[in-house]
Amino acid sequence: MIAALTGNLLRSTVGEAVLDVNGVGYRVFLPLSTYSRLPSLGEPVSLRIVTIVKEDEIALYGFFTEREEWLFNLLRDVSGVGPKLSAKVLSGLEPGRLRDALGGGDVTTLCTIPGVGKKLAQRLIVELREKVGAFDSGAAYAETPLPAGPVSEAVEALIALGYPRPVAKRAVEGVFSPDAGVTVEELIRLSLRALAPRR
Repeated sequence: MIAALTGNLLRSTVGEAVLDVNGVGYRVFLPLSTYSRLPSLGEPVSLRIVTIVKEDEIALYGFFTEREEWLFNLLRDVSGVGPKLSAKVLSGLEPGRLRDALGGGDVTTLCTIPGVGKKLAQRLIVELREKVGAFDSGAAYAETPLPAGPVSEAVEALIALGYPRPVAKRAVEGVFSPDAGVTVEELIRLSLRALAPRR
């Protein structure tokens, strides 16, 4: 599964973008909260990716922050809410306001999102009201994107090896030096050494 992509922005339109990653163009669907912060065409961009596999298609959804990605996955687990509607919900309300609306049982605010009626708004509140409290549990969902390049690639590699994202981020950021010019492979090796149990 693709968990992250780093490449140059080839083209974009509202709700989606194409990233050129080593000569391969990846079409990625985006909520407006992510789309609105894309760089100019040709510039590098790093996105967190959720891969949705269906019988007739494979779709990629991209996000700058852990908070957006986490909310997207939370929403699509609700009965009757798929990835397209989850992205639409994230486009209708920025993550902080969405959290407040779900946590506060604010049906009226949720109904301002295109495609969300009263019944769906009530179902979202019932199923997610308690879960959105995780937003307030610490800095794991801070609104800061991963730096493009070797840092994000090394973090995703550690996650693929089974390390939790916060642990992987701390390890990579702890050994990364912007002036050192280390490769992704070197970053992974140094991070694994830092994560190894002390004897």
